Amino acid sequence: MKTIASLSLICCTALLGACADMGHIVPQSQQVDANALGGVGAEQTGKAVEAAKWPQTQWWKAYDDPQLDALIDQALAGNPNLRIAEARVRQAQAIAGGAEAATLPQIEAKTAMTYQLFSEHDFIPPPQAGHVDWYNRAALEATYDLDLWGRQRSTLAAAIDEVKVAEAESQIARLALENNIVRAYVQLSLQFALKDIAEETLKHRVKGLDVMRKRLAAGLATEMDVTQLEAAVPPLQIQIEQYDEAVTLLRNQLAALSGKGPSAGAQIARPTMKLEGNDWLQLPAMLPADLIGRRPDVAARRWGVEASAREIDAAKAAFYPNINLMAFIGFQSVGFSRFINNESAIRGIGPAISLPIFDGGRLRSNLGAHTAAYDASVENYNATVIHALESVSNALVTAQSLQQQQKMNDAAVATAVHARTLASKGFAAGLADFLVLLNSEIRLLSQEQLQAQIAARMLESHAALMLALGGGYQPEHQPEPVKQASQPGDDQPKTEQP
Repeated sequence: MKTIASLSLICCTALLGACADMGHIVPQSQQVDANALGGVGAEQTGKAVEAAKWPQTQWWKAYDDPQLDALIDQALAGNPNLRIAEARVRQAQAIAGGAEAATLPQIEAKTAMTYQLFSEHDFIPPPQAGHVDWYNRAALEATYDLDLWGRQRSTLAAAIDEVKVAEAESQIARLALENNIVRAYVQLSLQFALKDIAEETLKHRVKGLDVMRKRLAAGLATEMDVTQLEAAVPPLQIQIEQYDEAVTLLRNQLAALSGKGPSAGAQIARPTMKLEGNDWLQLPAMLPADLIGRRPDVAARRWGVEASAREIDAAKAAFYPNINLMAFIGFQSVGFSRFINNESAIRGIGPAISLPIFDGGRLRSNLGAHTAAYDASVENYNATVIHALESVSNALVTAQSLQQQQKMNDAAVATAVHARTLASKGFAAGLADFLVLLNSEIRLLSQEQLQAQIAARMLESHAALMLALGGGYQPEHQPEPVKQASQPGDDQPKTEQP
Protein backbone atom coordinates (compact mmCIF):
# COMPACT_ATOMS: atom_id res chain seq x y z
CA MET A 1 0.00 0.00 0.00
CA LYS A 2 2.83 2.37 0.79
CA THR A 3 4.38 1.70 -2.63
CA ILE A 4 1.06 2.39 -4.36
CA ALA A 5 0.65 5.63 -2.41
CA SER A 6 4.14 6.72 -3.37
CA LEU A 7 3.54 6.02 -7.04
CA SER A 8 0.23 7.88 -6.89
CA LEU A 9 1.96 10.87 -5.34
CA ILE A 10 4.57 10.90 -8.11
CA CYS A 11 1.90 10.64 -10.83
CA CYS A 12 -0.16 13.44 -9.33
CA THR A 13 2.94 15.58 -9.05
CA ALA A 14 3.80 14.95 -12.72
CA LEU A 15 0.26 15.85 -13.80
CA LEU A 16 0.36 19.08 -11.81
CA GLY A 17 3.68 19.98 -13.44
CA ALA A 18 2.34 19.16 -16.90
CA CYS A 19 -0.47 21.64 -16.34
CA ALA A 20 1.95 24.55 -15.73
CA ASP A 21 1.01 27.36 -18.11
CA MET A 22 3.71 28.29 -20.64
CA GLY A 23 1.75 31.31 -21.78
CA HIS A 24 1.70 30.23 -25.47
CA ILE A 25 5.20 31.68 -25.97
CA VAL A 26 6.55 30.65 -29.39
CA PRO A 27 9.41 31.84 -31.63
CA GLN A 28 8.46 34.53 -34.15
CA SER A 29 11.39 34.30 -36.60
CA GLN A 30 12.17 31.74 -39.28
CA GLN A 31 15.47 30.93 -40.92
CA VAL A 32 15.83 32.39 -44.38
CA ASP A 33 15.59 30.04 -47.36
CA ALA A 34 18.75 30.76 -49.35
CA ASN A 35 17.17 29.14 -52.42
CA ALA A 36 14.62 31.94 -52.50
CA LEU A 37 17.21 34.72 -52.44
CA GLY A 38 18.24 34.30 -56.06
CA GLY A 39 21.46 35.36 -57.71
CA VAL A 40 24.83 33.82 -56.95
CA GLY A 41 24.49 31.18 -54.27
CA ALA A 42 20.75 30.51 -54.57
CA GLU A 43 21.35 26.87 -53.61
CA GLN A 44 24.18 27.38 -51.18
CA THR A 45 23.14 27.70 -47.57
CA GLY A 46 20.19 25.44 -47.00
CA LYS A 47 22.31 23.20 -44.79
CA ALA A 48 24.71 23.65 -41.91
CA VAL A 49 28.28 22.44 -41.73
CA GLU A 50 29.65 19.83 -39.44
CA ALA A 51 31.93 21.12 -36.70
CA ALA A 52 35.61 21.63 -37.54
CA LYS A 53 35.16 20.97 -41.29
CA TRP A 54 36.96 24.14 -42.33
CA PRO A 55 38.80 24.65 -45.61
CA GLN A 56 42.38 23.58 -45.10
CA THR A 57 43.74 25.14 -48.29
CA GLN A 58 46.46 27.69 -47.66
CA TRP A 59 44.97 29.99 -50.23
CA TRP A 60 47.72 32.62 -49.91
CA LYS A 61 50.21 30.09 -51.36
CA ALA A 62 48.78 31.07 -54.76
CA TYR A 63 50.85 34.28 -54.55
CA ASP A 64 54.11 32.28 -54.58
CA ASP A 65 55.89 34.53 -52.08
CA PRO A 66 57.88 32.70 -49.35
CA GLN A 67 58.13 35.86 -47.25
CA LEU A 68 54.33 36.16 -47.18
CA ASP A 69 54.08 32.49 -46.15
CA ALA A 70 56.49 33.13 -43.29
CA LEU A 71 54.59 36.23 -42.13
CA ILE A 72 51.30 34.34 -41.98
CA ASP A 73 52.91 31.40 -40.16
CA GLN A 74 54.31 33.81 -37.57
CA ALA A 75 50.94 35.53 -37.19
CA LEU A 76 49.08 32.25 -36.67
CA ALA A 77 51.59 31.38 -33.96
CA GLY A 78 51.78 34.70 -32.14
CA ASN A 79 48.86 37.04 -32.88
CA PRO A 80 47.16 38.03 -29.56
CA ASN A 81 43.65 38.27 -31.05
CA LEU A 82 43.94 34.71 -32.33
CA ARG A 83 45.10 33.54 -28.92
CA ILE A 84 42.04 35.25 -27.37
CA ALA A 85 39.73 33.40 -29.76
CA GLU A 86 41.40 30.08 -28.90
CA ALA A 87 41.04 30.82 -25.18
CA ARG A 88 37.30 31.36 -25.72
CA VAL A 89 37.09 27.91 -27.29
CA ARG A 90 38.70 26.37 -24.21
CA GLN A 91 36.35 28.39 -21.99
CA ALA A 92 33.31 27.10 -23.89
CA GLN A 93 34.65 23.54 -23.63
CA ALA A 94 35.02 23.92 -19.87
CA ILE A 95 31.45 25.22 -19.56
CA ALA A 96 30.22 22.27 -21.62
CA GLY A 97 32.11 19.98 -19.26
CA GLY A 98 30.20 21.49 -16.35
CA ALA A 99 26.90 20.96 -18.17
CA GLU A 100 27.82 17.34 -18.83
CA ALA A 101 28.63 16.81 -15.17
CA ALA A 102 25.06 17.83 -14.28
CA THR A 103 23.76 14.83 -16.25
CA LEU A 104 25.85 12.34 -14.24
CA PRO A 105 25.47 10.98 -10.70
CA GLN A 106 27.05 13.18 -8.03
CA ILE A 107 28.78 11.72 -4.94
CA GLU A 108 29.98 13.84 -2.04
CA ALA A 109 31.65 13.02 1.26
CA LYS A 110 30.22 15.19 4.04
CA THR A 111 31.17 15.45 7.68
CA ALA A 112 29.45 17.67 10.25
CA MET A 113 30.33 17.98 13.97
CA THR A 114 28.19 20.35 16.02
CA TYR A 115 28.46 21.09 19.73
CA GLN A 116 24.86 21.89 20.73
CA LEU A 117 22.15 21.87 23.39
CA PHE A 118 19.61 19.14 22.66
CA SER A 119 15.92 19.78 23.25
CA GLU A 120 14.12 17.77 25.93
CA HIS A 121 11.15 17.40 23.56
CA ASP A 122 12.90 16.21 20.42
CA PHE A 123 13.92 12.79 19.14
CA ILE A 124 17.18 12.74 21.15
CA PRO A 125 16.60 10.53 24.22
CA PRO A 126 18.08 10.96 27.73
CA PRO A 127 20.70 11.42 29.00
CA GLN A 128 21.57 13.76 26.09
CA ALA A 129 18.12 15.42 26.06
CA GLY A 130 18.33 18.77 27.78
CA HIS A 131 22.14 18.64 27.80
CA VAL A 132 25.01 19.89 25.65
CA ASP A 133 27.01 17.40 23.61
CA TRP A 134 28.50 16.81 20.20
CA TYR A 135 26.23 15.80 17.29
CA ASN A 136 28.31 14.06 14.63
CA ARG A 137 27.54 12.88 11.11
CA ALA A 138 29.85 11.50 8.39
CA ALA A 139 28.38 10.08 5.20
CA LEU A 140 28.72 9.58 1.47
CA GLU A 141 25.77 11.23 -0.26
CA ALA A 142 24.80 10.45 -3.85
CA THR A 143 22.29 12.35 -6.00
CA TYR A 144 21.14 11.73 -9.54
CA ASP A 145 18.81 13.96 -11.53
CA LEU A 146 16.55 11.58 -13.44
CA ASP A 147 16.05 14.37 -16.03
CA LEU A 148 12.72 12.93 -17.13
CA TRP A 149 11.91 16.00 -19.23
CA GLY A 150 15.37 16.47 -20.75
CA ARG A 151 16.29 19.74 -19.06
CA GLN A 152 19.89 18.76 -18.32
CA ARG A 153 20.29 17.09 -21.71
CA SER A 154 19.07 20.22 -23.48
CA THR A 155 21.40 22.38 -21.42
CA LEU A 156 24.30 20.10 -22.34
CA ALA A 157 23.33 20.18 -26.03
CA ALA A 158 23.22 23.99 -25.92
CA ALA A 159 26.66 24.09 -24.27
CA ILE A 160 28.10 21.78 -26.95
CA ASP A 161 26.65 24.04 -29.64
CA GLU A 162 28.28 27.01 -27.94
CA VAL A 163 31.61 25.19 -28.21
CA LYS A 164 30.99 24.89 -31.94
CA VAL A 165 30.14 28.61 -32.04
CA ALA A 166 33.43 29.41 -30.32
CA GLU A 167 35.33 27.15 -32.73
CA ALA A 168 33.70 28.87 -35.70
CA GLU A 169 34.49 32.29 -34.25
CA SER A 170 38.10 31.18 -33.85
CA GLN A 171 38.10 30.33 -37.54
CA ILE A 172 36.62 33.77 -38.28
CA ALA A 173 39.53 35.38 -36.41
CA ARG A 174 42.05 33.18 -38.21
CA LEU A 175 40.65 33.89 -41.68
CA ALA A 176 40.38 37.62 -40.98
CA LEU A 177 44.00 37.66 -39.80
CA GLU A 178 45.20 35.89 -42.93
CA ASN A 179 43.18 38.24 -45.11
CA ASN A 180 44.45 41.37 -43.34
CA ILE A 181 48.05 40.27 -43.76
CA VAL A 182 47.57 39.56 -47.45
CA ARG A 183 45.87 42.91 -48.05
CA ALA A 184 48.60 44.82 -46.20
CA TYR A 185 51.24 42.87 -48.10
CA VAL A 186 49.57 43.69 -51.44
CA GLN A 187 49.54 47.37 -50.49
CA LEU A 188 53.21 47.16 -49.53
CA SER A 189 54.00 45.74 -52.96
CA LEU A 190 51.94 48.47 -54.62
CA GLN A 191 53.67 51.27 -52.71
CA PHE A 192 57.07 49.98 -53.85
CA ALA A 193 55.85 49.86 -57.46
CA LEU A 194 54.32 53.34 -57.30
CA LYS A 195 57.48 54.73 -55.76
CA ASP A 196 59.55 53.28 -58.63
CA ILE A 197 57.25 54.86 -61.18
CA ALA A 198 57.29 58.21 -59.36
CA GLU A 199 61.08 58.16 -59.21
CA GLU A 200 61.28 57.35 -62.91
CA THR A 201 58.81 60.14 -63.68
CA LEU A 202 60.84 62.56 -61.57
CA LYS A 203 63.98 61.59 -63.47
CA HIS A 204 62.30 62.37 -66.76
CA ARG A 205 60.92 65.65 -65.39
CA VAL A 206 64.36 66.74 -64.20
CA LYS A 207 65.89 65.78 -67.55
CA GLY A 208 63.23 67.78 -69.37
CA LEU A 209 63.82 70.74 -67.06
CA ASP A 210 67.55 70.66 -67.88
CA VAL A 211 66.77 70.69 -71.59
CA MET A 212 64.33 73.59 -71.17
CA ARG A 213 66.92 75.60 -69.21
CA LYS A 214 69.44 75.11 -72.03
CA ARG A 215 66.79 76.29 -74.48
CA LEU A 216 66.17 79.34 -72.34
CA ALA A 217 69.88 80.13 -72.37
CA ALA A 218 69.86 79.78 -76.17
CA GLY A 219 66.85 82.03 -76.50
CA LEU A 220 64.64 79.19 -77.74
CA ALA A 221 62.29 79.08 -74.69
CA THR A 222 60.71 81.48 -72.26
CA GLU A 223 60.89 81.79 -68.48
CA MET A 224 57.28 80.58 -68.38
CA ASP A 225 58.27 77.31 -70.06
CA VAL A 226 60.98 76.70 -67.46
CA THR A 227 58.74 77.66 -64.53
CA GLN A 228 56.01 75.23 -65.63
CA LEU A 229 58.47 72.34 -65.65
CA GLU A 230 59.96 73.41 -62.33
CA ALA A 231 56.51 73.41 -60.73
CA ALA A 232 56.06 69.72 -61.62
CA VAL A 233 59.14 68.60 -59.65
CA PRO A 234 58.22 69.29 -55.96
CA PRO A 235 54.87 67.40 -56.10
CA LEU A 236 56.72 64.33 -57.36
CA GLN A 237 59.29 64.63 -54.57
CA ILE A 238 56.49 64.92 -52.01
CA GLN A 239 54.78 61.89 -53.55
CA ILE A 240 57.95 59.82 -53.28
CA GLU A 241 58.27 60.77 -49.60
CA GLN A 242 54.64 59.76 -49.06
CA TYR A 243 55.35 56.37 -50.63
CA ASP A 244 58.30 55.92 -48.25
CA GLU A 245 56.02 56.77 -45.33
CA ALA A 246 53.39 54.28 -46.52
CA VAL A 247 56.03 51.55 -46.87
CA THR A 248 57.21 52.07 -43.28
CA LEU A 249 53.66 52.12 -41.90
CA LEU A 250 52.72 48.94 -43.78
CA ARG A 251 55.84 47.19 -42.50
CA ASN A 252 54.87 48.18 -38.96
CA GLN A 253 51.34 46.91 -39.56
CA LEU A 254 52.57 43.56 -40.86
CA ALA A 255 54.91 43.21 -37.88
CA ALA A 256 52.04 43.92 -35.47
CA LEU A 257 49.76 41.43 -37.23
CA SER A 258 52.54 38.88 -36.88
CA GLY A 259 52.66 39.53 -33.13
CA LYS A 260 55.99 41.36 -33.26
CA GLY A 261 57.30 44.89 -32.67
CA PRO A 262 58.14 47.57 -35.28
CA SER A 263 61.79 46.51 -35.42
CA ALA A 264 60.69 43.27 -37.07
CA GLY A 265 58.90 45.28 -39.75
CA ALA A 266 62.18 46.84 -40.88
CA GLN A 267 63.33 43.36 -41.90
CA ILE A 268 60.46 42.85 -44.35
CA ALA A 269 61.82 42.97 -47.90
CA ARG A 270 60.01 44.09 -51.02
CA PRO A 271 57.23 41.60 -51.89
CA THR A 272 57.60 39.36 -54.93
CA MET A 273 53.99 38.14 -55.03
CA LYS A 274 52.24 37.27 -58.25
CA LEU A 275 49.05 35.47 -59.23
CA GLU A 276 49.29 33.23 -62.26
CA GLY A 277 46.21 32.70 -64.37
CA ASN A 278 42.54 33.26 -63.60
CA ASP A 279 41.50 29.72 -62.70
CA TRP A 280 40.34 30.98 -59.31
CA LEU A 281 37.52 32.83 -61.09
CA GLN A 282 36.17 29.65 -62.65
CA LEU A 283 33.47 28.92 -60.07
CA PRO A 284 30.25 27.02 -60.85
CA ALA A 285 27.36 29.13 -62.14
CA MET A 286 25.38 28.02 -59.06
CA LEU A 287 27.69 27.45 -56.13
CA PRO A 288 27.21 24.12 -54.29
CA ALA A 289 25.27 24.15 -51.06
CA ASP A 290 28.20 23.71 -48.71
CA LEU A 291 30.41 26.42 -50.28
CA ILE A 292 28.81 29.31 -48.40
CA GLY A 293 27.60 27.06 -45.59
CA ARG A 294 31.19 26.34 -44.60
CA ARG A 295 31.99 30.01 -44.09
CA PRO A 296 32.89 30.24 -40.40
CA ASP A 297 30.60 33.24 -39.80
CA VAL A 298 27.61 31.42 -41.31
CA ALA A 299 28.47 28.29 -39.34
CA ALA A 300 28.80 30.28 -36.12
CA ARG A 301 25.39 31.88 -36.58
CA ARG A 302 23.88 28.50 -37.47
CA TRP A 303 25.25 26.86 -34.33
CA GLY A 304 24.00 29.90 -32.39
CA VAL A 305 20.48 29.14 -33.61
CA GLU A 306 20.94 25.51 -32.57
CA ALA A 307 22.12 26.53 -29.09
CA SER A 308 19.18 28.94 -28.67
CA ALA A 309 16.73 26.19 -29.67
CA ARG A 310 18.15 23.86 -27.04
CA GLU A 311 17.95 26.61 -24.40
CA ILE A 312 14.25 26.96 -25.21
CA ASP A 313 13.84 23.22 -24.62
CA ALA A 314 15.59 23.54 -21.25
CA ALA A 315 13.36 26.50 -20.32
CA LYS A 316 10.26 24.45 -21.16
CA ALA A 317 11.49 21.51 -19.09
CA ALA A 318 11.62 23.82 -16.06
CA PHE A 319 7.79 23.84 -16.07
CA TYR A 320 7.75 20.13 -15.21
CA PRO A 321 8.50 18.42 -11.88
CA ASN A 322 12.14 17.90 -11.06
CA ILE A 323 12.79 14.43 -9.63
CA ASN A 324 16.14 13.56 -8.09
CA LEU A 325 17.16 10.19 -6.71
CA MET A 326 19.06 10.54 -3.43
CA ALA A 327 21.04 8.00 -1.36
CA PHE A 328 23.41 8.14 1.58
CA ILE A 329 25.49 5.84 3.75
CA GLY A 330 27.66 6.63 6.77
CA PHE A 331 27.69 7.12 10.55
CA GLN A 332 25.73 9.37 12.89
CA SER A 333 25.81 9.68 16.67
CA VAL A 334 25.61 11.96 19.69
CA GLY A 335 29.06 12.18 21.23
CA PHE A 336 32.28 10.61 20.02
CA SER A 337 32.38 7.40 22.06
CA ARG A 338 30.19 5.42 19.66
CA PHE A 339 30.60 7.53 16.52
CA ILE A 340 32.36 5.06 14.21
CA ASN A 341 30.79 1.66 14.86
CA ASN A 342 28.04 -0.56 13.48
CA GLU A 343 25.38 0.74 15.89
CA SER A 344 25.84 4.28 14.50
CA ALA A 345 25.60 3.28 10.82
CA ILE A 346 23.02 5.07 8.67
CA ARG A 347 21.85 4.55 5.08
CA GLY A 348 18.89 5.50 2.98
CA ILE A 349 17.55 6.03 -0.52
CA GLY A 350 14.60 7.88 -1.96
CA PRO A 351 13.32 10.47 -4.43
CA ALA A 352 13.36 14.23 -3.99
CA ILE A 353 10.63 16.01 -5.95
CA SER A 354 10.28 19.73 -6.58
CA LEU A 355 7.19 21.13 -8.30
CA PRO A 356 6.79 24.65 -9.73
CA ILE A 357 3.26 25.89 -8.99
CA PHE A 358 3.25 29.61 -8.19
CA ASP A 359 6.45 31.42 -9.18
CA GLY A 360 5.15 34.88 -10.01
CA GLY A 361 5.68 34.31 -13.76
CA ARG A 362 9.40 33.60 -13.38
CA LEU A 363 9.35 30.50 -15.59
CA ARG A 364 7.29 32.19 -18.32
CA SER A 365 9.63 35.18 -18.25
CA ASN A 366 12.60 32.85 -18.57
CA LEU A 367 10.98 31.05 -21.49
CA GLY A 368 10.11 34.38 -23.10
CA ALA A 369 13.69 35.58 -22.77
CA HIS A 370 15.10 32.43 -24.37
CA THR A 371 12.48 32.56 -27.13
CA ALA A 372 13.39 36.17 -27.92
CA ALA A 373 17.08 35.17 -27.93
CA TYR A 374 16.21 32.41 -30.42
CA ASP A 375 14.46 34.94 -32.68
CA ALA A 376 17.52 37.20 -32.49
CA SER A 377 19.80 34.26 -33.37
CA VAL A 378 17.65 33.38 -36.37
CA GLU A 379 17.64 36.95 -37.67
CA ASN A 380 21.39 37.17 -37.08
CA TYR A 381 21.81 34.01 -39.12
CA ASN A 382 19.56 35.38 -41.87
CA ALA A 383 21.55 38.62 -42.06
CA THR A 384 24.81 36.67 -42.20
CA VAL A 385 23.57 34.44 -45.03
CA ILE A 386 22.45 37.47 -47.04
CA HIS A 387 25.80 39.17 -46.43
CA ALA A 388 27.64 35.98 -47.42
CA LEU A 389 25.82 35.77 -50.74
CA GLU A 390 26.40 39.47 -51.35
CA SER A 391 30.13 39.26 -50.54
CA VAL A 392 30.68 36.33 -52.92
CA SER A 393 28.76 38.09 -55.68
CA ASN A 394 30.59 41.39 -55.11
CA ALA A 395 34.00 39.70 -55.07
CA LEU A 396 33.25 37.93 -58.35
CA VAL A 397 31.90 41.09 -59.99
CA THR A 398 34.96 43.09 -58.92
CA ALA A 399 37.43 40.41 -60.02
CA GLN A 400 35.75 39.96 -63.41
CA SER A 401 35.63 43.73 -63.93
CA LEU A 402 39.32 44.03 -63.03
CA GLN A 403 40.07 41.25 -65.50
CA GLN A 404 38.50 43.36 -68.26
CA GLN A 405 40.21 46.52 -67.02
CA GLN A 406 43.51 44.68 -67.09
CA LYS A 407 43.00 43.67 -70.71
CA MET A 408 42.08 47.22 -71.72
CA ASN A 409 45.01 48.71 -69.84
CA ASP A 410 47.40 46.19 -71.39
CA ALA A 411 46.26 47.46 -74.78
CA ALA A 412 46.76 51.05 -73.62
CA VAL A 413 50.27 50.24 -72.37
CA ALA A 414 51.10 48.64 -75.72
CA THR A 415 49.91 51.80 -77.48
CA ALA A 416 51.96 53.99 -75.14
CA VAL A 417 55.05 51.84 -75.77
CA HIS A 418 54.52 52.16 -79.51
CA ALA A 419 54.11 55.94 -79.20
CA ARG A 420 57.34 56.20 -77.20
CA THR A 421 59.17 54.10 -79.80
CA LEU A 422 58.00 56.39 -82.58
CA ALA A 423 58.94 59.49 -80.59
CA SER A 424 62.38 58.03 -79.85
CA LYS A 425 63.00 57.26 -83.53
CA GLY A 426 61.72 60.71 -84.54
CA PHE A 427 64.00 62.42 -82.04
CA ALA A 428 66.99 60.38 -83.16
CA ALA A 429 66.29 61.36 -86.77
CA GLY A 430 65.83 65.02 -85.85
CA LEU A 431 62.15 64.89 -86.84
CA ALA A 432 60.68 65.27 -83.34
CA ASP A 433 61.29 67.59 -80.45
CA PHE A 434 62.77 66.24 -77.20
CA LEU A 435 59.66 67.34 -75.32
CA VAL A 436 57.60 65.05 -77.53
CA LEU A 437 59.80 62.16 -76.46
CA LEU A 438 59.61 63.28 -72.82
CA ASN A 439 55.82 63.47 -72.87
CA SER A 440 55.59 60.01 -74.46
CA GLU A 441 57.78 58.62 -71.65
CA ILE A 442 55.62 60.26 -68.97
CA ARG A 443 52.38 59.00 -70.60
CA LEU A 444 53.81 55.48 -70.58
CA LEU A 445 54.76 55.79 -66.92
CA SER A 446 51.27 57.04 -66.11
CA GLN A 447 49.79 54.02 -67.88
CA GLU A 448 52.17 51.70 -66.00
CA GLN A 449 51.05 53.29 -62.74
CA LEU A 450 47.46 52.41 -63.57
CA GLN A 451 48.60 48.93 -64.53
CA ALA A 452 50.24 48.46 -61.12
CA GLN A 453 47.10 49.67 -59.35
CA ILE A 454 44.87 47.29 -61.31
CA ALA A 455 47.26 44.40 -60.60
CA ALA A 456 47.16 45.19 -56.87
CA ARG A 457 43.37 45.37 -56.91
CA MET A 458 43.28 41.99 -58.66
CA LEU A 459 45.39 40.48 -55.88
CA GLU A 460 43.08 42.06 -53.29
CA SER A 461 40.00 40.77 -55.11
CA HIS A 462 41.45 37.25 -54.94
CA ALA A 463 41.89 37.67 -51.19
CA ALA A 464 38.34 39.06 -50.90
CA LEU A 465 36.91 36.07 -52.78
CA MET A 466 38.83 33.62 -50.60
CA LEU A 467 37.45 35.41 -47.53
CA ALA A 468 33.92 35.30 -48.97
CA LEU A 469 34.26 31.57 -49.65
CA GLY A 470 35.48 30.85 -46.13
CA GLY A 471 39.11 30.27 -47.14
CA GLY A 472 38.76 28.20 -50.29
CA TYR A 473 36.65 25.64 -52.11
CA GLN A 474 36.99 22.11 -50.74
CA PRO A 475 33.71 20.16 -50.80
CA GLU A 476 34.51 17.25 -48.48
CA HIS A 477 31.37 16.46 -46.51
CA GLN A 478 27.61 16.41 -46.52
CA PRO A 479 26.30 18.91 -43.94
CA GLU A 480 23.33 18.13 -41.75
CA PRO A 481 20.21 20.26 -41.24
CA VAL A 482 19.93 22.25 -38.03
CA LYS A 483 17.21 21.20 -35.60
CA GLN A 484 14.60 23.77 -34.70
CA ALA A 485 13.23 24.69 -31.28
CA SER A 486 10.28 22.57 -30.18
CA GLN A 487 6.93 24.29 -29.89
CA PRO A 488 4.95 24.54 -26.63
CA GLY A 489 1.82 22.54 -26.19
CA ASP A 490 3.42 19.11 -26.42
CA ASP A 491 3.24 16.65 -23.57
CA GLN A 492 6.88 17.44 -22.87
CA PRO A 493 9.70 19.36 -24.55
CA LYS A 494 11.35 17.67 -27.52
CA THR A 495 14.76 18.15 -29.06
CA GLU A 496 13.68 17.18 -32.57
CA GLN A 497 12.15 19.44 -35.18
CA PRO A 498 8.33 19.15 -34.95
